[in-house]
Amino acid sequence: MIPATLVCGGRAAARELAIATAIQAACAGTPERPVVALLEGLADGRGEPALVASPHLHIIRIAAGCPCCVGNLTLRVTLNRILRRPPAQLYIGLADTQHLPQIRDFLCQPPYCDLLQLNPELRLDSNF
Repeated sequence: MIPATLVCGGRAAARELAIATAIQAACAGTPERPVVALLEGLADGRGEPALVASPHLHIIRIAAGCPCCVGNLTLRVTLNRILRRPPAQLYIGLADTQHLPQIRDFLCQPPYCDLLQLNPELRLDSNF
């Protein structure tokens, strides 16, 4: 099972910093099984990016907008592509916490429930 963490709330830069910090603490990722950060929207362009792609970290961005409100199609297609070559760990960065239960429910349905081990969310204060 692939450990997966939902990171939500705050600005894009704060979510990326939280993911970068978690990756450093976990010391996960190899070129053979990198960590994947699946991020909603673009970086906010303020300062240096906290996440930088490398052989140990793949960064994938999907269009901004609540994945559950747009039918999960983009999220489903992107996850299926990611899971063909299972990463060491998966972080999913979401801008809004409002529909977090629906996203969690989506990830607890087949086939994702058999592939992902959902960790507790990292929720960021909207002021950051």
